[in-house]
Amino acid sequence: MAHRKLKREPTASSAVMFGEELRFYREMAGMTQEELGKALHCTRPNITRYESGQRRMQPEMVEQADVLLKTGGALMRLWARVDWSVGVEHPDWFQSHVDMESEAVGVRAFELAVMNGLLQCREYAEAVFSVSDAAGRPDVIAERTAARLARQKRFLDPEGPLLLVILDESAIRTVFGGPTVMRRQMEHLLAVAELPNVIIQVIPFTRRGVIVNTSMVLLEMPDGRTWVYSESLDRGDSTDDPEIVARHRRSYDLLHGEALPVADSLALIADALEGFRDDEERARRERLAKEQLQRRQRRQLHRGGPRIPPGRRPSA
Repeated sequence: MAHRKLKREPTASSAVMFGEELRFYREMAGMTQEELGKALHCTRPNITRYESGQRRMQPEMVEQADVLLKTGGALMRLWARVDWSVGVEHPDWFQSHVDMESEAVGVRAFELAVMNGLLQCREYAEAVFSVSDAAGRPDVIAERTAARLARQKRFLDPEGPLLLVILDESAIRTVFGGPTVMRRQMEHLLAVAELPNVIIQVIPFTRRGVIVNTSMVLLEMPDGRTWVYSESLDRGDSTDDPEIVARHRRSYDLLHGEALPVADSLALIADALEGFRDDEERARRERLAKEQLQRRQRRQLHRGGPRIPPGRRPSA
């Protein structure tokens, strides 16, 4: 029979004590972290955070763990007594969304003005972060860009989760980083759209009838629940409240009805691509003309300077 390994020093916090109890009951049940994570529809790293007291488990997940590990409700009773505001790694509002996104089996998104993060190329992501609160901080921009690209890996895999994104035309027309960055982003969209698990559709300016003033993401989780994530100016919110989810799902379905078919959507993206290529070439010619003008002006200034006759030296 397994025995608890009690430490002589005081436990750091009630959250850590809860984590130790979770680990004890898991080991008593003969389960690995990976096996428990699979049973609770989460990842092994999350189980590690729960067992170390760094992350707060959701109450419904604690109830499931009590049943799986046959604790007689001990975990839920302890969880209810933990002061989760002390010494716990609380992910911010966006990190909570990212944690669920990493486990989602399907994503449906609608985006206004800015490209969905799962579809951004590196150059575009860097341009977006350069106008955020990270502006002027290259290290922060590089870190955030790397994190965003890492999120994409499981979705940009032919065997990855289903990814359906509806883009308002403003998302492919609003310029970040200039025409070269936007040309690269349009090329990326067309390449990603060839994946069997990715569907991209666009609502053109001429077809917007449904008034939706914010982007939204619907996450389909392994346990069958759907979470909705939406953003305001300075924060985002996630919820699985049935009434709110139903309202957002209805909005998404109405938006989907206004979106162009996939082939027409990709044709519109290709049209935007050609426009950015033209803008890029125009900017290149203007830059070249400006450089030539500056060289001509420098030559004229040199020619217009005082001339010294050959053989004569200026007096001291």
